[in-house]
Amino acid sequence: CFRKAHVKKEQEAAKKWPEEWGFLTTPFTEVTDKEKGQHGKLRLEVPEHLRVRSTTPVENFIKVDPSPAVPQTTQGLVGWRSTVPSLQLERYGKTKHPKGDFCKRMNWPAEGIA
Repeated sequence: CFRKAHVKKEQEAAKKWPEEWGFLTTPFTEVTDKEKGQHGKLRLEVPEHLRVRSTTPVENFIKVDPSPAVPQTTQGLVGWRSTVPSLQLERYGKTKHPKGDFCKRMNWPAEGIA
């Protein structure tokens, strides 16, 4: 019946366990002692394209200009950084529209979107 089949499966698993999982019964100190002797012997040569390169400082790639003075009024805070040309987000000119400009297709003025 069900119980006998279950007991039979457990007995079969108990017989197979040492072959498949017996390495887990080895004490940890015994495993580490074996590996200590082999630590210096195992050296692999890493190919050039897989080696870790030294890091380059970010300052070599990104130049950060000082910010303009903070406006004295809250009204002046609106767009105070975008008025400086070097701090604008669109550094490479206006956005190009490969499928055509939506404003032109709808006969809207360009200022209608902004």
